[in-house]
Amino acid sequence: MDKVVASAAEAVADIGDGASLAVGGFGLCGVPDVLVGTLHARGSGRLSVVSNNCGVDGAGLGILLAAGRISRVTGSYIGDNKEFARRYLGGELELELTPQGTLAERLRAGGCGIPAFFTPAGVGTQAAEGGLPWRYAPDGTVAVVSPPKEVREYDGRAYVLERGISTDFALVRAARGDRHGNLVFARAARNFNPLAAMAGRVTIAEVEELVEPGELDPDQVHLPGVFVQRVLALTPGQVAAKGVERRTVRGR
Repeated sequence: MDKVVASAAEAVADIGDGASLAVGGFGLCGVPDVLVGTLHARGSGRLSVVSNNCGVDGAGLGILLAAGRISRVTGSYIGDNKEFARRYLGGELELELTPQGTLAERLRAGGCGIPAFFTPAGVGTQAAEGGLPWRYAPDGTVAVVSPPKEVREYDGRAYVLERGISTDFALVRAARGDRHGNLVFARAARNFNPLAAMAGRVTIAEVEELVEPGELDPDQVHLPGVFVQRVLALTPGQVAAKGVERRTVRGR
């Protein structure tokens, strides 16, 4: 039951070339930076990543992206990452864009063993009808497009069929966690982290504060340890190293 690993290198040691990853975080919030950085140092490539966004230039998943380690992304947001846009438009990267709420539910469904579900989001758009450019050719033409999806009507309203997502691994960051893998997320870091953790067959959590079993109030646990296979306790320096996505100088 003790799921704590000795080092980040040990935590990601079996993530090899071609693996699929669900990664938590939103912008720079709740991103498992230590695990991502260690995976970059390990050298794994041809990774398929499922995440709301692909980090920002020089941070988060943006580090793996700039190194050419990511071959495919399933996400809902490209903005604020020029390298992401360059690689996508240049034909170096395949991108499956999906509505943000749909992405969240696809991860949750995959973690719950639900193969597919119907949602009204995207009906009447290319998200349902197909034709979204998944991959460009080097000359700028569209090489691969999204396929059409099944649409059904229930009670007079149209719904599109979306597939649940499960991945080989999941990387998440939690504010607190115990040795059994029970996790608590702080504020906005509770966005995609619990869902990504559910979708991974092997979930690795870096935690800012490691506590002993029994110290977490069961009513406050956001993700039960059944979804987590490895726990990495961060050092105080790693906890403090948090970036600021948008700096302002105006008084508030």
